[in-house]
Amino acid sequence: MDESFGKECIIVIKGTQLRDAFISGANSISNCRQQVDALNVFPVPDGDTGTNMSMTINAAKRELETLRDDPTVEQVAKKAASALLRGARGNSGVILSLLFRGFSKALKGVEACTGEQLAMALRGGVEAAYKAVMKPTEGTILTVARVSADTAMETADSGADCEAVLEATVRSAAEALAQTVNQNPVLQKAGVVDAGGKGWLYVL
Repeated sequence: MDESFGKECIIVIKGTQLRDAFISGANSISNCRQQVDALNVFPVPDGDTGTNMSMTINAAKRELETLRDDPTVEQVAKKAASALLRGARGNSGVILSLLFRGFSKALKGVEACTGEQLAMALRGGVEAAYKAVMKPTEGTILTVARVSADTAMETADSGADCEAVLEATVRSAAEALAQTVNQNPVLQKAGVVDAGGKGWLYVL
């Protein structure tokens, strides 16, 4: 029997769904922050990447949990981005806030998000983060975010819905993360993948 029979495809993401997705992403990185902290060797081995990313996105979670009406995607993304910026902790938290700042700007005026708009928002986040970092280093969260956003765009270009775009993005992020150990000499010496990239994967 076809497992997809009776399965509801997520054609668009509504504001309440995006809100719940942000909250879920915050819970995910919070639950796994110690695993991410343990990977933290670049740029300095201070062991706080997971903690900083968790604290940053939880600032957005607290504000989004107060949204009880039927918000638009734009309203949710804007509220989350603002809270992330104010609550950003450490380099990884700042980059996370920048990714969602660009994500939010790309969703301006959007009430419900299509697969194409989701992909464009992910790419918008990457562009915002790269512009803000003076010397982007490959083999980091930026690489994982860029590669997975490119995959999101390619998937959306084929006419895929939001669910398919997100699934492809997560798979691509996992593959890109696995390559970071070979892209950064510090990571290669330690034999670990990038902590920030791992955190981004948990959020996705």
